[in-house]
Amino acid sequence: NEANGCLAAEYLHRHGHKRVAVLTTSPDYSAIAWRCDAFVRHARRLGLEVESLLGSPSSASAWLNPQPLRDEIESLAARFQAAMPHTTGLYLPTDHFSGIFFRLLRQAGLRPGQDFQAVLGNYTAVLSQNIAYQPAAIDINLPTLVHKVVDQLLWRIENPASPGRVGVAVAPSLIDPQVNLGLPPA
Repeated sequence: NEANGCLAAEYLHRHGHKRVAVLTTSPDYSAIAWRCDAFVRHARRLGLEVESLLGSPSSASAWLNPQPLRDEIESLAARFQAAMPHTTGLYLPTDHFSGIFFRLLRQAGLRPGQDFQAVLGNYTAVLSQNIAYQPAAIDINLPTLVHKVVDQLLWRIENPASPGRVGVAVAPSLIDPQVNLGLPPA
């Protein structure tokens, strides 16, 4: 999660953004909070101005809710529009509400790739195939991570007396549609 936020900040910095924002419906979910904090810290280290546009911590649009509340997303879209035109780089640490969010921005007349550029903090192929704007995304390599966790769990079952804790980490990778998928710019 730390690397995720840092990758997003570096991507937006490399693309010339001076003012960026992090936007999420689920600021109290631990992984998302960690990504947001890492993004803000790293973006500031890179000399970027950063704005945090966070949903309500007690929002019903929780991380695992497959249907985030439209009111929450509309509020975040309006807050992002109010930060325009100066805030041009956008980091969404999750993609579960990105389709609705990008549609709202398009309906407001904002053009992705021209008025703003986004990077998503996770990549879900099925979701990405169903949204018109294809932003950069960070692949958290979930299948590899799950595999390592299961291997570690099986080892722990076979070695219950072994002392200490073991951490499992998998490096995320950036998917840039213009580079990795050969898509034309938005």
